[in-house]
This record gives sequence, structure tokens and C-alpha cells, in this order.
Amino acid sequence: MDKQVRNFGRLCESTGTGDRQEAEAYLIRRLEGIRKETVFGVRQRRLWREAATRFLEEYAHQPSIAHSAIFLKQLDPYIGDLFIHEIDDEALQPYIEDRREQGRAPRTINIALQRVVRILNLASRKWRDDQKRPWLDAVPMIEMLDEKSTQRLPYPLSWEEQAVFFAELPDHLSKMALYKVNTGSREQEVCKLNWNWEIPVPELNTSVFLIPANFGGRSETAGVKNREDRLVVLNEVARSIIEGQRGIDEDWVFPYDGSPLHRMNDTAWKNARKRAAARWEKEKRQPAHWGFAHLRVHDLKHTYGRRLRAADVPEEDRKSLLGHTDGSVTSHYSSAELAKLIDYSNRVALTDTRSPSLTILKRRA
Repeated sequence: MDKQVRNFGRLCESTGTGDRQEAEAYLIRRLEGIRKETVFGVRQRRLWREAATRFLEEYAHQPSIAHSAIFLKQLDPYIGDLFIHEIDDEALQPYIEDRREQGRAPRTINIALQRVVRILNLASRKWRDDQKRPWLDAVPMIEMLDEKSTQRLPYPLSWEEQAVFFAELPDHLSKMALYKVNTGSREQEVCKLNWNWEIPVPELNTSVFLIPANFGGRSETAGVKNREDRLVVLNEVARSIIEGQRGIDEDWVFPYDGSPLHRMNDTAWKNARKRAAARWEKEKRQPAHWGFAHLRVHDLKHTYGRRLRAADVPEEDRKSLLGHTDGSVTSHYSSAELAKLIDYSNRVALTDTRSPSLTILKRRA
């Protein structure tokens, strides 16, 4: 709807429906609320949909706004027509139950609930009507789901599993995965890896990548985790991947159709995962481990960390290689220190379990 209202101004917003009769009823209700507010001084009751729309408009500049829009769109059928003072745990319960039935993890559901809390806080603490009154008097306590009880454990790949899975990936994802499992980079640090972050180290005849602390990936929390510059050293395998990508794109190390991938965990990844599990069962005559059949992109980082530990790399150096600095490890390195880190990273090849040098114990699901 788009309408000029006397003593109010322009009323322009979505009615949240494609039905004309429902839209007209919504407009009438909004106009009545505005009339009570302007004529009688009655504070207008705000719908959740109105608050969510304002949030998307005011924070459209944030890198995470597209991610927020997805969750708000999911929430709209459940609470879009409720007034913001009616939103509490009970109102959100149908959304939570439906998402659980769809197999969504508690962490994913909590992200949506956090968006609800954020908007309600803005309505209470920031947004004001023409009389300088807050949209909402108080924000109810909205409980998050317990993530620990159902938190999935990491699944580090064996070398044989890696060979089977990587063979099923399309070429562009296979290169990204091989780079990731040899550097311990996070998903967005791979997807958005930029040539401007490469720093030559001529005395070692190599280069490193220094990912800036303000890199945000696809959302506020998807980029550099500790908000510190992230050093990525290249072992021989990772360096060969980088050299093979050189010259393909001016900006992005791993472009796809001229742009960076939004994420690695796409349909191609999931289909490759299914094929790899089926191939494993056919060749080994036993079902693939549940963790292998449901392999996550982040499991490649755990794989790299486990291999570093198996290669007896000291804990402090493992932290540096994995980007787990949290201020306890220096972010300035001499050539000798870089050479040591590169040597440690190259040691992951010594943990190849296709030779009898290492045995990995995994509990069957």
C-alpha cells in the first residue's frame, strides 16, 4: 500500500498478502491505528511485520542483512500479523516446532530467535513515535534452544575418505576443498579469497595470505572469527592450488562464472556427498560412517587440525595455522617463523593413513 495520510505523511509498506480483500482490511486497521494516535494521542500498536520491515530498511547497509531477510521471511507467516507486544515464547513456539520437524539444528533456529530479540530491543530502546514514546514498553524474555545437547561432533576425514569424496566434487569445488583441507581456512575465507591479500615472501620463494580483520564473509560472523588479521600459510599442496588459479580472475582466487561463490555447501556439495557415501558402501561392502555421509564444509578445517596434531605440531603453532589466536599468539612473523609454520603445515602429508603409519579410531554411529 502507498497512501498519503493527513497529519501523518506517507504510509508505504507491504500488507503481507496477495489477497485484495485481506490487504484492504489491513489498510483499514492501519489507518484506524494512525487516527487514534494523531487525534486522541493513543499510542499506535505496531505489527511485527512493520517492525521487521523497518529493520530491513534501516540496516540495509549491513553485510548480514540478506541473511536476516531470509529468517524474517520464514518468521512472517507465524508472527507477521501479531502486534509486537504479543510476541513471546508462546507465540514463537509453532515456528520452533515446524523448524525442528524440518530437521533444522537448534543453532539455526536460535539465529532466527536472535533476530526477533534484536528487533524487539530496537522497538523498545530506539524507535519512537511522534510523541517520543517507544514502540514497545518492555522486551519479553525469549529463551534460546539448548545447542549443546544436540550439537554435532566434528568429523575429521581419513585420507581414503578424502580421496573418495573429492573425486565426486565438481572441479571448482574440488580445488577449493583441497585448498581448505591444507590450510584450515574457514568457508568464507576460501569463497572470498582475494588476490589483494596475497603477500610475497621472496626469501622463501613463496607467498602467504593475510586476511583482513574486518572481512565479514556473507554475514557478520562468517568471516575472520577473532576479528584479527588471519595469516594463511601455504604448504606444497595449497601452493600448487594457488598457482593453478593464478590469472583466472583479477580479484578472486576461486571465481565461479566471474564471481565468488556464496558458499561451498551448495547443491553440488550435497550431491557429491551422497555419491561418495554410495561409492564407499559399494567398494567397502559396508555403509559409510554417518559423519562421512553428512560431511560438512567445516569438517575440512577439523581434518587439517587433527592432522597437525597427529604430526606432533606444537599447540601454539597449531593455533597460528588454524587462526585460533584470540590474542594469545603473535600476528607478526619473521621469515624464520614463517618457514617453520610452512614446514609444520607440510607435515600433514606424513599422516596419510593409506600407509600404515597412523591408525584412526572412529566410533560407528
